[in-house]
Amino acid sequence: MTGSDEAGAKGYGGGDLNTIGPGQSRAARGLLGWSAADLARASGLDEGFVTGFEAGTGDPASGQVEALRSALMREGVVFTEGDGVRLSGRQKGGDEGTRLGDLTTENDR
Repeated sequence: MTGSDEAGAKGYGGGDLNTIGPGQSRAARGLLGWSAADLARASGLDEGFVTGFEAGTGDPASGQVEALRSALMREGVVFTEGDGVRLSGRQKGGDEGTRLGDLTTENDR
């Protein structure tokens, strides 16, 4: 797993299936219909951390990024190669999700 402890601010995401990037976090929340507060609650982190991480600010520790990833995966989010996200087959709807390049502030609500 890569995080700021090992690789600096750009150490997350980038297609590594063992961690997530800010866009993947936003997309996963969108698939679940979660707010930043929902993800914070599920991961045991502060809402400010979630919004800062998703904005690409700060230098998150790998353990914090893993807490986000784990919380999302418990709900059926699958992280795919190329920074993609989708819901697992066990999740209702089976929506393939929103591609990172298609994310806007409008679909982040």
